[in-house]
Amino acid sequence: MPVFQYEAMDSTGLEVKDTIEAPSEGEAQTIIREKGFYVTKIREKERKKKTKATASKGKNDKAKTFTIGGVKPKILCTFTRQLSTLQDAGLPLLRSLRILEGQSKPGALKNCLMDVIEDVESGNTLSEAMGKQPKAFDNLYVNMVRAGEAGGALEVILQRLAEFKERAQSLKRKITGAMIYPCAVITVAVGIVSFIMMFIIPKFKKIFSDFGTDLPAMTEMLISFSDWMLKYWYMLFIGPIAFYLFIKIVKKNKTGAFVVDWLALRIPLIGKILHLGIIARITRTLGTLIASGVPILEGLLISRDTAGNNVFVRAFDNIYTAIREGETIAVPLREARIVDDMVVNMVDVGEETGALDDMLYKVADVYDEEVEVKVESLISLLEPIMVVVLGLIVGFIVIALFLPLIKLLNDLS
Repeated sequence: MPVFQYEAMDSTGLEVKDTIEAPSEGEAQTIIREKGFYVTKIREKERKKKTKATASKGKNDKAKTFTIGGVKPKILCTFTRQLSTLQDAGLPLLRSLRILEGQSKPGALKNCLMDVIEDVESGNTLSEAMGKQPKAFDNLYVNMVRAGEAGGALEVILQRLAEFKERAQSLKRKITGAMIYPCAVITVAVGIVSFIMMFIIPKFKKIFSDFGTDLPAMTEMLISFSDWMLKYWYMLFIGPIAFYLFIKIVKKNKTGAFVVDWLALRIPLIGKILHLGIIARITRTLGTLIASGVPILEGLLISRDTAGNNVFVRAFDNIYTAIREGETIAVPLREARIVDDMVVNMVDVGEETGALDDMLYKVADVYDEEVEVKVESLISLLEPIMVVVLGLIVGFIVIALFLPLIKLLNDLS
């Protein structure tokens, strides 16, 4: 009989790690739940599924396509909305999955749906089947589906999940669209300045050397920079890549990752936008999970993983520990100092009134709007800054090139 290794939480929030024998993963989860534990992770310790794999190879593997990476958020968002609509219309789950798998284009999602359909046909629940496809369905997705199955309201949970992902995609599109113009202008400006430095300035350098006159300091500086670019032009490409790799290496270390994320939150203007965006994402995730019936401690862990910033991860670890010891959310949240007093007060009121999910939704809505306003303000501010900076660069180049000519004319006269 297969042996399954699992991690779970008991009613007090303590983590439990153990192994269990069961005919299948679904029955193993049922036995664990009957013990009063909430399963967070389970896998087969000794894999003995060769027969099933062999039987399904001819059925599904021929239709699968080779893919790299996971499912794109936009595609997953569309799939979630379509599945929610089909379930709300009363269609059986398997038929809904087959319809969506049939209309999906060859890719990562289609491959994952084939395996999900096979697992559901074998007797696994939808959440169990999705949990085996981490390329498509993350912990947030799987836990919300599991909560919907337990409460008998899968169509409602899928609708909430679709709304959650649509909001996230909408905000991401707005930020990406707003950043296209300044990024394009900066790229063109760097290209033009590089062209001037590598092809125009050397011609002027030859002219100045033929006259044999002493050059002003500004001109010397400009020519020195042009010589450096001619010699090390590849640094324009290697520099950004090296910086990116350096940050990635530093973030491999726990302390280094914390320092990098701490500094990122303190970048003028951009740091504030990052901070507000993280709060909006965490509060909306936690509110969605609580409204879906996921236990608060499990919801905190999942929300923590969506932060993408080690400053918030460390703070949520402390909040998790405090709640497990009997505290409310508001007290450790205030001590963490990662959110404004408004957020703490709204969470406090939500806990007292039993409407914590609604309060978290309101916080997320407020911060999403604030992020949009700040991004628009940043773009409006970037335009005049770019004009001034480009004007100064062009002005410096023009003055540096004409000073020797003016000096030469004065000498000749």
